[in-house]
Amino acid sequence: MNTENGRIRARLKDGVIGVRVLLRHPMETGSRKDPATGEIIPRHYIQEVVCEHNGKSVLTMDWGWGISANPYIGFQIKNGAAGDTVTVRWTDDQGQTGSVEATVS
Repeated sequence: MNTENGRIRARLKDGVIGVRVLLRHPMETGSRKDPATGEIIPRHYIQEVVCEHNGKSVLTMDWGWGISANPYIGFQIKNGAAGDTVTVRWTDDQGQTGSVEATVS
């Protein structure tokens, strides 16, 4: 579990994988001011999130700047098995990327 980019948990129950993800990202809207300098903090947000099950895309999300910092995602994947891998990758508006991966237990 890579804690630099976030945290992920994938648990199997009755053939369904329950996935919970917390992504670490500032998700700046571009409308806040730095309290020390008064300068506007530039917009910086995740644009795309791709969720994969054993390397196959199962969910893609296109986001905007109106999502809170360190966003949480929860979803389920049918037909899972113990030992499968779940990967969540993201790309932000500045070209930065990150990913988290879990083995289903």
